[in-house]
Amino acid sequence: MSFSPFLRSTPIIISFIIGAFSIPWAAAAEPTTPSPGAQVGQKSLLDLYTTGGSLMHFILLCSIGTIAGVVYCFISVNRRKMLPPAIHHSLVQLARSRDVNGAWQLCDTSPSAYAHVISPALLKVNFDRDQANKSGMEQAAGEALDREESKQMLWINYLNVFATIAPMLGLLGTVTGMIASFDTLAAGKSEPQDLAAGIGEAMITTAGGLIVGIPAMFFYFFFKNRLATLLSEMQKNASFLLDVLSGELSLGDGDTRS
Repeated sequence: MSFSPFLRSTPIIISFIIGAFSIPWAAAAEPTTPSPGAQVGQKSLLDLYTTGGSLMHFILLCSIGTIAGVVYCFISVNRRKMLPPAIHHSLVQLARSRDVNGAWQLCDTSPSAYAHVISPALLKVNFDRDQANKSGMEQAAGEALDREESKQMLWINYLNVFATIAPMLGLLGTVTGMIASFDTLAAGKSEPQDLAAGIGEAMITTAGGLIVGIPAMFFYFFFKNRLATLLSEMQKNASFLLDVLSGELSLGDGDTRS
């Protein structure tokens, strides 16, 4: 099993994510055409970040957490990592010959989500009982499958957390920025430059929260659906393997269909 194609594409994925986060900021930093007599300076991303106030620190943490969660899910939630075809085919051949010890050793030396599901089922095998204690094997495999789902959903749910918190932080920045602008008005200062700081804080924090929240929400549903598909396929393969091991399904030589 080789991860070299994915490892080669990982920098491209990370660059795409970072680029998606930075494009709106770069657009905001573009200078507009100044009116006659007006002097407009070009703002850098750091200037925009500073203008957003202290809430930008928390939005930045959400963006870092989102990138980390996406990279982790790309590495972990995929068919090669969770459900290696070669492992399944080898387990089917071992189940056909009723080599339980060999199957368990294969799961132990080739860890994967699929191996973690099959290992507890192999411990329940009892050839002295009807169908090798298939009901006990199915129960053990089902419980292990639920554990694997909870384990993988942990990081995927973090993406949902960031997708929810980041826009809320942006909304909070909108409120605090507008409060600052109204306080300036209440103090008798009504010039545009007097109100610019509060309005700038409101708009930049709102944009920052959405820039982080929208990709985080997209990747949350993307990996959630991918995991559901993989778990369904894993359940199908595990059921097929237990049918072979229990003798309910007999295979011909070289037949490892699932």
